[in-house]
Amino acid sequence: MTGETAHNLRGDYSRMRPDYTVVQDWAGYSQAEHDLWKRLYARQVALAPKYACDEFVDTLAALHFGDGIPSFEAVNAKLGRATNWQLVAVPGLVPDLTFFDHLANRRFPVTVWLRTPEEFDYIVEPDIFHDFYGHVPLLFNPVFADYLQAYGRGGIKAHELGAIEMLSRLYWYTVEFGLIDTPKGLRTYGAGILSSGGELPYCIDSPDPNRIGFDLLRIMRTRYKIDTFQETYFVIRDFRELFDATAPDFTPYYAELSGKEPHAPSIVLPSDRVYHRGAAPQRAA
Repeated sequence: MTGETAHNLRGDYSRMRPDYTVVQDWAGYSQAEHDLWKRLYARQVALAPKYACDEFVDTLAALHFGDGIPSFEAVNAKLGRATNWQLVAVPGLVPDLTFFDHLANRRFPVTVWLRTPEEFDYIVEPDIFHDFYGHVPLLFNPVFADYLQAYGRGGIKAHELGAIEMLSRLYWYTVEFGLIDTPKGLRTYGAGILSSGGELPYCIDSPDPNRIGFDLLRIMRTRYKIDTFQETYFVIRDFRELFDATAPDFTPYYAELSGKEPHAPSIVLPSDRVYHRGAAPQRAA
C-alpha cells in the first residue's frame, strides 16, 4: 500500500490469505490519512468522557491512539499481554464463518483502509477507524474479551444450525450498539456508537429511542436499523451479565424462536424493562 493509492485499495481482496487476512502496510499510509485519523479521533475522544463507559475511556487514555493510524503490530504487543488477543488486518468485510473463526481464536479482524474526507460523518462500510477506535479498546477488558471469544464459538455453531440471523442481532445490539448502566448513568460500549459523531450523544441524550434492559431472547428476535440511528438500544448491567448470557448452549433458544415473527426495531413489549433518562428501569405499561 502506498500513500498515493491507499484509498483505492478499499475492498481489495487480491492479496489476501485463505483466512482473508492481509499485511497492514503501515508505512504506506499517507500523511493526509494520518491527519484525517487525528481529526476523527479528536472529535470522538472529546465526546467519550460524557457518553462512553469508563472501561473504554480509560484504555484510550492509557494507549494514546490519537497520534495517527495505529500499527497493529505495536498494539498487538500490548493487547497480547493484556488479554491474549491479536488484531489481524483484513481488506474489508469477511464471510460470517471466517469472522467467527477469528473471534473464536481470539483474533479480531480490522479493516486496513480509511474513509475519505467526504465520508467524515458517515460511512456505509466499516473502515479502520470504526474497527479500531470502536472495537479495540474494549478488547483490553478481560470479561468483554472473553465474551467476544464465546460469541465467535457460538457463531460457528449457529452457522451449522442455520441461525446466523438470530445471532447477528445479538452482536448488533451488544458489540455494535450496546448501552451499559453505570453509577454515572447510561453509557455506551458499542463500537458503532463510539465511532459515530452523531449517534454517540443521541443514544444517551435523545428522548426518541427506546432503552430496554438486556434480554437475550428478546434481542435475538428483534430486527435492527442499518441506515439510521437505532430506534432501540439494549442496556446491560455490566460485562459479566453479557458474558454469562453467552455461556449456555443456544441450540434450544434457536428452536424456541424458530418460526416466530421478528419484532420491529421500534416496538416496546409489556415485559420490557424500560430505562427512562434519570430513572431506574420500569416495566412497560
